Amino acid sequence: MLDKFVYRLALTLIAGLFLALALTATSLRAEDDTHGLINQLGQANFQQAGDIVESLAKTGDPKVVPALQAFSDGDLYVRKADNHVFIAKSSGDRMDLLDPLTGQAAGQEVKDNLGKIKINNNLRRAVRAALGSLTLMSPDRATRLAAAQSILKAPSADSLETVETALQSEKDEEVRTTLERARAVAVLGSDRPAEDKKAAIETIKAEGGRDAIGILSSVSVDENLKPDIVTAIAGIQEQLKIWDAAQNVWYGLSLGSVLLLAAIGLAITFGVMGIINMAHGEMVMLGAYSTFMVQSVIRNSYPELFDWSLAIALPVAFIVTGAVGLVIERGVIRFLYGRPLETLLATWGISLVLQQAVRSIFGPTNQEVGNPSWMSGSFELGYLSITWNRLWIIVFALGVFVALLLLLKRSAFGLQMRAVTQNRRMASSMGIRTPWVDAFTFALGSGIAGMAGVALSQIDNVSPNLGQGYIIDSFMVVVFGGVGNLWGTLVGAFSLGILNKFLEPYAGAVLGKILVLVLIILFIQKRPRGLFALKGRAVEA
Repeated sequence: MLDKFVYRLALTLIAGLFLALALTATSLRAEDDTHGLINQLGQANFQQAGDIVESLAKTGDPKVVPALQAFSDGDLYVRKADNHVFIAKSSGDRMDLLDPLTGQAAGQEVKDNLGKIKINNNLRRAVRAALGSLTLMSPDRATRLAAAQSILKAPSADSLETVETALQSEKDEEVRTTLERARAVAVLGSDRPAEDKKAAIETIKAEGGRDAIGILSSVSVDENLKPDIVTAIAGIQEQLKIWDAAQNVWYGLSLGSVLLLAAIGLAITFGVMGIINMAHGEMVMLGAYSTFMVQSVIRNSYPELFDWSLAIALPVAFIVTGAVGLVIERGVIRFLYGRPLETLLATWGISLVLQQAVRSIFGPTNQEVGNPSWMSGSFELGYLSITWNRLWIIVFALGVFVALLLLLKRSAFGLQMRAVTQNRRMASSMGIRTPWVDAFTFALGSGIAGMAGVALSQIDNVSPNLGQGYIIDSFMVVVFGGVGNLWGTLVGAFSLGILNKFLEPYAGAVLGKILVLVLIILFIQKRPRGLFALKGRAVEA
């Protein structure tokens, strides 16, 4: 009995050994065949190379992915001595050779002994489609998504069966959506029945977007399907008009937040003190340069804190510009109260001095201010493209507005500011030291302008002329909203921002600003005190 068991075990082991040898031989033959196909690329013309790429894709072997990727990137070379093809990387005057299937090192070769395998755009599209079909079954989600996107960029009827097979087992929603769109595009170029093509047109229409219009416009279909394509394109265009309007609103809100930051400090100084401060833009510029200095120190000494650079720069910019504003008020402006023309000329001269001082210290060229990682990049919301830096600036502008509103409504200093704004003489008779209220109000407005400079450094060039681009718009916001009224500044900033962005596509940037200025002048003729006029006996008098 034991002998029979040993005999059967020996037979099983021998059969398993032969099976393993057979599988190994089959695998080696398959690898040799694949190697042979890749080697043929070295002598093939463009049309033949396209057929070889299709044959490599039909093998279903993921090992050919690096070779195809290298072919697309222009890193595939043929050795002239034996016509063998390798992935080659430059190493001085020689090339490091890698096996196109295994990726193992295959020695070095002089550049003159190698010939680069040429590729054109048609071949690149074929390679993308092949790579997509080879990686659709990958266990890695990112790989499958990239494969689906590559097939969508280079649709082919040959990849239709592969896409349909992948759809049956795909569970990830984003990958599945991309595959369904790729399948619909491939169906339009196939010999499937008209009903399937109509369903594909509806699928592409449901996805929408400008890419869908491009796909539907480029496909060749029967005459009886052209009305469906025309209808689908018209429907997508109607959707895009709505999204374009929403995009303009977003751009307007983004511009409005910038105007709000630049104007909010001017609103309180203009409202409380009645000063036309032409140096307000230079406070914004000093805030931007404070950000540059903070980032320079962090880059050189504490690079690990770079993502915190803006949080550090905000109080620094507020203190620096607030101190400069306090010095300007105590040194110049307090002697010119009640003479608006003289304050305009004096602050304009101060702005020129500050610009020249910055040019002398930092130079006239733009300075580099980097974006932290959390303010870099963008994301899609429907068909809206929203950048993180613009989104955070809107949040920051609203945060500054709420903080300033609480300061004015809930603090003793805010009460004194409002009293001086509404009736300076009565406030003085009640014991409020109006000169110091003026001084600290001007410092507060300058400090807020400095914080605006921190935000603007993320979306604009940091140069000595930074503030000049915002001073006129800031005055327009303040006058339109109502002098000294924060709610008026908020509404005015966002209204003018949105109006600008809706006018620009039709009138251009410069003419759009001129039209806005004309509209404000006409509006002021009807409401001289702006949208939200201040109340108070002194004001009304």
